[in-house]
Amino acid sequence: MVIPEIMGQVLFLVGVATVGLLIQRLTRLDITLSALIAGVLSGLLLPHIGFDTGIRATNIKDLVFYVILPILIFEAAWHLKPALLRRWLLPILLLSTLGMLISCGVVAVILFYAIGAPEGFPWVAALLAGAILAATDPISVVSSLKKHSAPEDLTTLVEGESLFNDASALVLFAAVLSFAVGAQIEINQNYIAVFLEIFFGGLLLGLLVGLAGVIVVLVLRDKTASNIVLILVAFASFYIAEHYFHVSGIMAVVSAALLSRVLLQEYQQKYVSGIVITLDWLGLTFNCIIFVLMGLVITFDMFTERWLAMLIAIPAALLGRACAVYGCGALTRLLPHPVALGWQHVLVWGGQRGAIAIVLVLSLPVSLPYWWTVQSMVYGVVLFSLLVQGSTAFAVIKKYKA
Repeated sequence: MVIPEIMGQVLFLVGVATVGLLIQRLTRLDITLSALIAGVLSGLLLPHIGFDTGIRATNIKDLVFYVILPILIFEAAWHLKPALLRRWLLPILLLSTLGMLISCGVVAVILFYAIGAPEGFPWVAALLAGAILAATDPISVVSSLKKHSAPEDLTTLVEGESLFNDASALVLFAAVLSFAVGAQIEINQNYIAVFLEIFFGGLLLGLLVGLAGVIVVLVLRDKTASNIVLILVAFASFYIAEHYFHVSGIMAVVSAALLSRVLLQEYQQKYVSGIVITLDWLGLTFNCIIFVLMGLVITFDMFTERWLAMLIAIPAALLGRACAVYGCGALTRLLPHPVALGWQHVLVWGGQRGAIAIVLVLSLPVSLPYWWTVQSMVYGVVLFSLLVQGSTAFAVIKKYKA
């Protein structure tokens, strides 16, 4: 692909994202929903003006994985408070591992038997959908938590669980996808060991990259240069983990961000005070672009031909999330910091599907015969999250935040 074409795509995506910001300003809708509307409108307009962006569901995997994801994950991890994360680490790990597997399993079973077409929608398709829908995105919920002055512990629990959950779901998604495409993975260990290797391998690699970044920041001792270094850490940790070591890029970014935050805490004002602003505008831009991409590739045929699959996927996703949270919530009674039942209600309804689910479903190979059905299901659940869960989460938070 030549440079002018790449530049054209970048300008188009950022331009449509800006239109989304304008829609949000005029309508007061959630920013993700506004960006989605902007994407849909631009997708309808493009054929009439003869402009081809070159953006297809088949060629945006690398864009979303290597460009968009690192910033979104790094931003979320940077805002976590290390002391609170340590307090809730065990419940977070329980929810993001066992809980994620429970959610995936429940969703997969419901989808497989409810669709009832093993030839067109086999078990592997149901498991792919389950893995994708196990990934949560609580952006609007966290915003509501802060707006209603919810305890910082609850906000940390929601954000932390989502981050680690996304890492686990991505590992599971990659494993299921390898079976779906017939990839031959030569491993002599059981899959639990492989999961742990990918998960903790990413964590270790992120710590090393983060440590290297901190050393460079302390050597340079310059606010502007520190921004460059930390953004480089975000991209490099993901790229090296995924491309060279084949471990979890999300865990690498999370651990790199957390280590950088801890080690640079006493230098916050001196050297890294500007990184929050940088991450905020980059995160907003890339989050908008994700939903713009969803709007661009969505088709109205989904709603006419796959409406039943969407209607099945929505309650399946809700039930899967409920089983995961309440099941793991009961187990947290054995831990030093159990999750209160009211907070479990917030986690269930606040377990919205958003950017990560879209990223994963957009990366599905179109050679899979059921890719469009899975994509339609995920889009249906994301739309439900935006329109229903996102608009009513404040009521749940207000009632159970204490």
